[in-house]
Amino acid sequence: MAQLMNKAKGFVAEKVAHVQKPEAELADLSVGHVGRDGATLAGQLDVRNPYSHAVPVCEISYSLKSAGREVASGTMPDPGSLAASATTRLHVPVKVPYDLLLSLAKDAGRDWDIDYEMRVGLTVDLPILGNFTLPLTKSGELKLPTLSGIF
Repeated sequence: MAQLMNKAKGFVAEKVAHVQKPEAELADLSVGHVGRDGATLAGQLDVRNPYSHAVPVCEISYSLKSAGREVASGTMPDPGSLAASATTRLHVPVKVPYDLLLSLAKDAGRDWDIDYEMRVGLTVDLPILGNFTLPLTKSGELKLPTLSGIF
């Protein structure tokens, strides 16, 4: 009986390993809104759904690092679902308080951009598999707007 159970576990594990999973890419990070309480950066996440039905997104967790320290982190619970057999763009608003922006001024003062690394965990609810998290990382430079560009 134990031998039969081991064969069944092996069969299921092999089939699950070959199941298609959604693919995601961090497309862009830009300055979205600047207000009295801080700045909101706009992250763009493109997710391709290989299934012929919509897949619910459980949550998106994110962490933004610059100059070797964490600038912002958080989670977005229930951001919607992925369209069937299509690529869906999800928007990830990253709120950064002014005190952290001022601490990054040294980096921005040299070349008027901020070097960043953004880590995102996209958790989707896949049929049969359950919750599945896609880890994503992107590094780049965030160009800051100039005063003439704002006004």
